[in-house]
Amino acid sequence: MAQYVLMLLEDDDWVNKQPREEKERGYAQINKWWEDLTKTGVVKGGEELQPRRTATTVRRVNGSMKVTEGPFIESKESVGGFSIIEAPDRAAAIAIAKTWPGFGIEIREIVEQRPREG
Repeated sequence: MAQYVLMLLEDDDWVNKQPREEKERGYAQINKWWEDLTKTGVVKGGEELQPRRTATTVRRVNGSMKVTEGPFIESKESVGGFSIIEAPDRAAAIAIAKTWPGFGIEIREIVEQRPREG
């Protein structure tokens, strides 16, 4: 079975503008999704991330590393968390992602590292 990272996207407008009750309903659905897939052994790990305003970006600029407070890209969407799942193939991973009750998901297969010989 392959492992995939589901990068759980959030919409800043929804997070910032929804009434508290609506957010609570949304997070209850997300918690149920997480619980159900953990119980069945599909979810292998993952976590919610602090808001993107807490991000620090480190990147190479003209040969040296530059530290910038804040996210790398300004957008109305950001990665709010991640989940590591196990699925037989990409189609199955997509089917699981389609059940996500949140805003959106980016799916990436984890590269299987093979031991080096020598």
